[in-house]
Amino acid sequence: MKNIAIFASGSGSNARKILEYFAERKDVSVQLVISNRSDAGVLKIAESFGVDSIVIDRQTFYETEDVVSVLNKYETSLIVLAGFLWLIPSYLVEAFQGRIVNIHPALLPKYGGKGMHGKHVHEAVKKAGELESGMTIHYVNERYDEGQIIFQARCQLSPTDTPEDIAGKVLKLEHKHYAEVIDQLLQRF
Repeated sequence: MKNIAIFASGSGSNARKILEYFAERKDVSVQLVISNRSDAGVLKIAESFGVDSIVIDRQTFYETEDVVSVLNKYETSLIVLAGFLWLIPSYLVEAFQGRIVNIHPALLPKYGGKGMHGKHVHEAVKKAGELESGMTIHYVNERYDEGQIIFQARCQLSPTDTPEDIAGKVLKLEHKHYAEVIDQLLQRF
């Protein structure tokens, strides 16, 4: 059995798609959802799928290695970031080297880095007058959005697209591809 832990800070739409994708699988299971916000919508989604969840605080995450113990307890094969806004600390990157992935709502290396998440990304894409955007799935290292790129998908933009329109187009790509790419990665373990 290959076990996934999802880290998320928000509403959890990508987490829901991942949970749906693997719901009937016998060889892969989402075992745990970790959030840094007690009011995150992803926690209710985890509960609705019968998946354990925990909320972590900044001190525990950055000043202890308790998260590694929890992940080991759940025999985690892969950590999947789905809108998790904290930088992953070195101890966790080292403990799960090559086994932490993130999804970013732009075509990296453009529009990445600290503060470039959600609407901020789409507003920057619009302001720059880009004719395309997309999403990137990448390995996680100790810096925001700088890990090796695994997969990208693109969408065309219109000059009349608002940041909200761009967000909608990119989210469709995320929902279409993230779980499939995770599945392909798990075949390597």
